Amino acid sequence: MFFSFVLCCLCLSVYADTDAVKSVSVMEGDSVSLESNIPEIHQNYIIKWTFGHPENRIAQINKEAGIFETYNDVLDGRFRDRLKLDHQTGSLTITNTTGTDSGDYQITIIGGKKITYRFSVTVYAPLPVPIIIRDSSHCSSSSLSSSSSSSCSLLCSAVNVGHVTLSWYKGNSLLSSISVSDLSISLSLPLEVEHQDKNTYSCVINNPIRNQTTHLDFSQLCQPCAIRGCDSAEAVIRLVVTVLVGSAAAAAVAVLVYDIRIRKAELETIQTSHRPCTHCS
Repeated sequence: MFFSFVLCCLCLSVYADTDAVKSVSVMEGDSVSLESNIPEIHQNYIIKWTFGHPENRIAQINKEAGIFETYNDVLDGRFRDRLKLDHQTGSLTITNTTGTDSGDYQITIIGGKKITYRFSVTVYAPLPVPIIIRDSSHCSSSSLSSSSSSSCSLLCSAVNVGHVTLSWYKGNSLLSSISVSDLSISLSLPLEVEHQDKNTYSCVINNPIRNQTTHLDFSQLCQPCAIRGCDSAEAVIRLVVTVLVGSAAAAAVAVLVYDIRIRKAELETIQTSHRPCTHCS
């Protein structure tokens, strides 16, 4: 018994790095475990888990009293039915994590002495697949005869993302990247390559846990403008539509003006016919 007590005190002393804050990352929907740093709860241990500032108690253990309890009513039930206590070590597991679970957690262990450990949890939203499109503004009829027609201007984008990095790679070599720490922001990253380039290009979005990759398909996006003809065709179609719409609008205005003139003439005729005769005897 005495040996167990001494071992217990030694464990607390070894792990008593109370100033350190452990960073923990998890994908939204996954589970995350916050370790108590003790191998076993002893009879005289009292353990309390809290979240946020000010601290909200979310779980408690009093082994001597037989208490192993999580609190579902705190913070408007944010953690309802998602907190699991390890009855042997006192570690806390949060299941089916959401963005609101991000924040600071703390465990306080009282067993002969008071020990506190802190955790900073970040819950990352699922990553979208980056989208690569051709920047058609660089492929116009005016540029077909210039040197720019030999290049392909691309744009890789991802919408509603936060805490991510968007990057272009040539093979395994990083070409360019852009990062954002805010939430719900759209990112775009340009790239210009030659039509005859035989290298492999890919756009990658990543956070500290996962990544999503889209590979550049030259056959779909990087045919020369003269071959694709899409931009010229699009320009012609837009011109025709504009002319047709303009013609229709002009015709409608002409009809309206003509109708107004006719009605005005009829009104003047009526008013003249009903005007009193000043020369009648």
